[in-house]
Amino acid sequence: MAGKSIGHAAQMDAIYAVQRHIYDLTRKYYLLGRDRLISELDVPAGGHVLELGCGTARNIVLASKRYPTAHFYGLDISAEMLKSAAKKALDQGFATRISLACADATNFDAPALFGRETFDRVFCSYTLSMIPGWEQALEQACLHLAPGGKVHVVDFGEQDALPHWFARMLRAWLARFHVEPRAALFDVAEQLAIRHELELDRQTLYRDYARSVVLRKSA
Repeated sequence: MAGKSIGHAAQMDAIYAVQRHIYDLTRKYYLLGRDRLISELDVPAGGHVLELGCGTARNIVLASKRYPTAHFYGLDISAEMLKSAAKKALDQGFATRISLACADATNFDAPALFGRETFDRVFCSYTLSMIPGWEQALEQACLHLAPGGKVHVVDFGEQDALPHWFARMLRAWLARFHVEPRAALFDVAEQLAIRHELELDRQTLYRDYARSVVLRKSA
């Protein structure tokens, strides 16, 4: 990984060297909509699913249980997080169905990492808000879609419909972990839909606490 990616990787490793051990326990209370995303993946039998920013593999382990014939791939820039991901996949009995790789979501070589160019589903769960150049990560997701494939995203919204004190407190907390809600998520998704001829669905969730995007490629 070059320059900027190496710096981001080092930053993430510094944060999660310890945090990875308590990440799933502490995040389950405010990373809302992750299970909803998993339930809506609707993975075809024998399908291939890539998560960009897989972290501890919490999501792909749950998805592996829900879609027992699918194959899962997890990519993360943090080698520290991938230590937890590998252990979780092994402990849960999914090591043969989950492949993990350390790489930058904004620029990666899927065939070299996973032996595949495209995937039936690509998803990002509360990761774009942590990725510098997140627009490129979302474009990479679109570029790696198989015919009939879908990109699913859930991430922080603007919280405009929530009490102002709550939104300020949440943003201050998120900033401690270099997390920034992406106000332009819907606009960027619309531009990508036009550029790559994809269908777009977008929703605000929980009074705009979170936002959901689905991009579909024609079969």
